[in-house]
Amino acid sequence: MREDTRRSFLQWSTSSLALGALTTAFSCNETAPADAPSATPAALPATPAGMRYKAAFSNAGLKATWCAHGMKTAEWWGRQLGVDVTIYDSQLNIDKQRQDIEDMVTKDWDFVAIQAYAIQTLAEPVKRLIDKGVPVIDFDTRIVPEGEDIGLWTFMTPDHEKLAEQATEMICQAIGGKGKVVHTQGALAHTGAQLRAKGFHTVVAKYPGIEVIDEQPADWDINKAGQIWDDLLVRYDQIDGSFCHNDDMAMAAVQAIKRSGKDRKIVFGGIDAQEQGINGVMSGDLICSAMNAAGRIHQTALMVGYFACAQGQKKDQVPPFMIIDNPVVTKDNAAGFKYLMENRMI
Repeated sequence: MREDTRRSFLQWSTSSLALGALTTAFSCNETAPADAPSATPAALPATPAGMRYKAAFSNAGLKATWCAHGMKTAEWWGRQLGVDVTIYDSQLNIDKQRQDIEDMVTKDWDFVAIQAYAIQTLAEPVKRLIDKGVPVIDFDTRIVPEGEDIGLWTFMTPDHEKLAEQATEMICQAIGGKGKVVHTQGALAHTGAQLRAKGFHTVVAKYPGIEVIDEQPADWDINKAGQIWDDLLVRYDQIDGSFCHNDDMAMAAVQAIKRSGKDRKIVFGGIDAQEQGINGVMSGDLICSAMNAAGRIHQTALMVGYFACAQGQKKDQVPPFMIIDNPVVTKDNAAGFKYLMENRMI
């Protein structure tokens, strides 16, 4: 199933020249050097003179590092392609995101891209956008359950379950396959968090010597994660490892240890591998971070919408489901991934 999905994505990206756009149109600076070869005519369909497109992006909340980096990348690529990107910040709040999507319905867009904070909370206003003829791209988390068709243009996501399995495996091996571990979750109605929890438990089940002593949601909120970990450090004398659903929460746990003034040796792993997470891996605070490439996913969402506008690409020309594969960042490779992230390539 995953292999079929990869093949369909490659067929789509090759036929629409998306891969060329994602690579040759990239520049570390907004303005390319005067002697640099012009990649745009070969890689991208030309935007008609004076033509600009309007796109709306909504994700879970800009206080999350992953969301903030992704939105900055979408805005940057929008400037390169003549797409005016309007950002809606859901502030990690279900009701706020619903209000934002309701506001989108009242306005005119060439395309919309949405990362839902919680499944099934946005289906009705999203359906009204679709009924207006607006391509709606779902990314990272599902707006509606798998198999429910409301007319979304496509759904693109990392393999959340695999990301969790990779990070959890490294944690389990680092603590010698035995000990007490903590599972700090994202938002329970977030489909990415649900799959990350599944991946975590799949791996831990292989290690009979490992006991999960606590698992609770911090809702991607670093303040809530910090409070949870302040309490855990008082309640438990022994915590050997922890898998956190993102690096923000993992680093909040690290800060809680530092606040406690105790010398606690806990192996932390997370997901996202954005700036804070990569820095945490490089410093040794995290053993690893499984990369959910915020820049690449937001960038790809923008490109899908752009091809719908600039090439007149139809919904049936785009795979309904795309897996965006991502690597694991460790101390050995962190510097390279940090460079790619800082320069909007992932």
